[in-house]
Amino acid sequence: MPLALYALTAGAFGIGVTEFVIMGLLLEVSRELDVTIAAAGLLISGYALGVTIGAPVLTALTARWPRKRVLVGLMVIFIIGNAACALAPTYGWLMAARGLTSLTHGTFFGVGAVVATGLVAEDKRASAIAIMFTGVTVATVLGVPFGTWLGQHYGWRASFWAVTLVGLIALIVLTLLVPQDRTQPEASDWRADLRAICRRPVLLGLLTTVLGYAGVFAVFTYIAPLLTEISGFAESAVSPILLVFGGGLVAGNLLGGRLADRDLVRAIFGTLTVLALVLALMTFALHGQVAAVLFTGLLGAAGFATVAPLQMWVLSKAEGAGQSLASSFNIGAFNLGNAIGAWAGGVVIDHGPGLAFTPMTAALFPLSAIATALIAVRASRRTALAPSCSSPVL
Repeated sequence: MPLALYALTAGAFGIGVTEFVIMGLLLEVSRELDVTIAAAGLLISGYALGVTIGAPVLTALTARWPRKRVLVGLMVIFIIGNAACALAPTYGWLMAARGLTSLTHGTFFGVGAVVATGLVAEDKRASAIAIMFTGVTVATVLGVPFGTWLGQHYGWRASFWAVTLVGLIALIVLTLLVPQDRTQPEASDWRADLRAICRRPVLLGLLTTVLGYAGVFAVFTYIAPLLTEISGFAESAVSPILLVFGGGLVAGNLLGGRLADRDLVRAIFGTLTVLALVLALMTFALHGQVAAVLFTGLLGAAGFATVAPLQMWVLSKAEGAGQSLASSFNIGAFNLGNAIGAWAGGVVIDHGPGLAFTPMTAALFPLSAIATALIAVRASRRTALAPSCSSPVL
């Protein structure tokens, strides 16, 4: 794999840390800025919403730019946004700075996925995407715990200064290692890009992503209370167990890329099926501590094994001018799935069968994703040119 691919991984690492590090610093932020913990939690929701909205908009606005210039420009915005977070004097300022930073997220991964696939041979494209997304998994395993520790000992602003430094390093390696575009990006307008995205296989692929990832976050959002209240672990044991989850992320991410390179369709159905089984069986595994640790790792592996196949599907069905925009839309779909899953898990806990049944209920999401993917594959096989926005798509 070329060094340029690992430059993209460095950028992905920084973005992964800035998205999730705030989860471990809610108490510190709420105390210093004099807001409730619930209000501090909205900094996470606000970021996810910014990703969902900003990804397609910013990608469309930069569609005619050389892709290297887009990536470098996004990293500059990322640096400015995190520095603004570190300097934020008020809650409103911090929310706005988080919103600015979130705009870079979807477009970086969307455009970066297109660049990554262009750096390698065709039979290694999904693996290239998986390697780029390894930056997020490493951020989850190492970056977020370190950022949380740093914020707890030296103040939450120190964590954002550290992420700003990571952004500077990523900017340097992106500038030095990512090659200039071999050809000028295809001239297109947002109407043409939307027509490419409104093809039925692409839309169904996006829906598959939302449903699949909703299942992961319906459980992961509440993993701490599941481990303490259901499995009986002490609160101090949660962080080490989450390292097992992170190890599963890395393994599942790389495995999903290899499987997608061999057979994309089988990889999609296979990874979603395994995810549904893991979630369903986790309901029972949580009642034994050894099994709970094992299935926490399996959840990470099964959840992230779906990433490269789902991203590759959307890319493969949006060839040409709309490819970068479709890729960015899919990053937004992952984040929308995160938000829906967290909400659904909360509904199950507050109004449904309760915390212990969260994994079993979450399994319904990947099962729905499998049904959606089946429709998408059949639609793709029926016709090479799916309908545009001016025609029925569902």
